Amino acid sequence: MVYSDKNLSPDFIGALASSLCLVHCLLTPVLFIVKACTSSASCCAGAPVWWQVIDYVFIIISFVAIFYATKNSTVKWIPFALWSNWLLLLIVIASESLGSGLFAKSFIYIPALAIVGLHFYNLKYCQCAEKECCLK
Repeated sequence: MVYSDKNLSPDFIGALASSLCLVHCLLTPVLFIVKACTSSASCCAGAPVWWQVIDYVFIIISFVAIFYATKNSTVKWIPFALWSNWLLLLIVIASESLGSGLFAKSFIYIPALAIVGLHFYNLKYCQCAEKECCLK
């Protein structure tokens, strides 16, 4: 499927979702600081459930965007790179949710930034010009 409007392409949506995910990740420490400074009662150690659910909403949106973006890509390594970084992002998010401490909290930025960059690269350089698309 070829997308004539680049603003509605899976790569644009994926880059937007990944960028919003990054903003979400950057705001997490701010949320804890504000919560600790404004709370007169004892503060919870973890993020609120609704805040953690946002991680999974972004990972689902990212999954769908990558699924459709990789169908349009004309470069073989782009789908592999997108899916590898998505899987790494999922592992980091799940690890953080379970409190395993497998990754440093800032490690989440690596796959998220990679997904944003790969979506923009795919959008600019790797789209099919015709309806029939085959990977190079």
